[in-house]
Amino acid sequence: MGEQYPTTRRTAQVRQTTATVQEIAERVTNSVGQVILGKANEIRLTTLGLLCRGHILLEDIPGVGKTMLAKSLARAVGCTFNRIQFTPDMLPSDITGVSIYNPKTREFEFRPGPIMAQIVLADEINRATPKTQSALLEAMEEGQMTVDGVTYRLSNPFLIMATQNPIEYEGTFPLPEAQLDRFLVRIQMGYPQPADELKILSSQQYQHPIQNLQQVVSLKELLAAQQQIKDVYVANEVQQYIISLITASRRHGDVYLGSSPRGSLALFRTAQARAAMTGRDFVIPDDVKALAEVTLAHRIIVGPAARIKNITSRTIVQDILQNTPVPGSSVR
Repeated sequence: MGEQYPTTRRTAQVRQTTATVQEIAERVTNSVGQVILGKANEIRLTTLGLLCRGHILLEDIPGVGKTMLAKSLARAVGCTFNRIQFTPDMLPSDITGVSIYNPKTREFEFRPGPIMAQIVLADEINRATPKTQSALLEAMEEGQMTVDGVTYRLSNPFLIMATQNPIEYEGTFPLPEAQLDRFLVRIQMGYPQPADELKILSSQQYQHPIQNLQQVVSLKELLAAQQQIKDVYVANEVQQYIISLITASRRHGDVYLGSSPRGSLALFRTAQARAAMTGRDFVIPDDVKALAEVTLAHRIIVGPAARIKNITSRTIVQDILQNTPVPGSSVR
């Protein structure tokens, strides 16, 4: 029989860590929730991604609030915001920037592109060609970009929120596995409930609620919270549970390609963030189970035979969760 999860012997520093992260997360989610109505879980997942310094893929039909969610988040945390509208004729230099010759100084001057911001909205990312999409790979993984042999560091914090329509395929280029793997979580907005949609009509009768949205978290607080999440304790049994889920994704009969090690790191870090956002300084298996689908489903490629049966990566993750034993607990 396992022992209780660690609720004692916590240092004062870790106690302060969880309280701070929880308070910051509540301020951000409550603020964004004034604009994005009826989507509390999606807002919390977006806030979680920001706290984990991970990139977010918003996948849903047009008009459900994907772009507005990104704008609201940037306002709430006081980050600089740029929007990139991806089109088939876009070039990589339209994202990263370009060096232009100045005849007065007789030197090339670098003109930074829209990616030089703290929160970047890559709207309809799958409408750009693979060559243009690849311009984001270095920025998403290493927080830098290289133009004409010169490397430029990106802002801190740096978050890419990409949107794509999963229904319309005409004129689109599916994201390659290498790029999907760089997104920490994939979130679906979904239609609002009728009661929430009625509130949306009332709230936007005269002006959009985002016009009154104020910054609720300072940049210093945000950076501190991002660092403090790493102090959340993860027991060996919970770490082994994460590895068991990842391994099962690679051995599942309906899977052509399972999750990469980046997936296990994503599940590990998001579980830490979820624990801190709920006021705990330790991770429990429920944190892992709650985040398995949004962190792993987009990293799994379903086999051809399974696709014919309409089996999706999400159903595979749910099947893995049901068939993987949940660990006991131990004292830190």
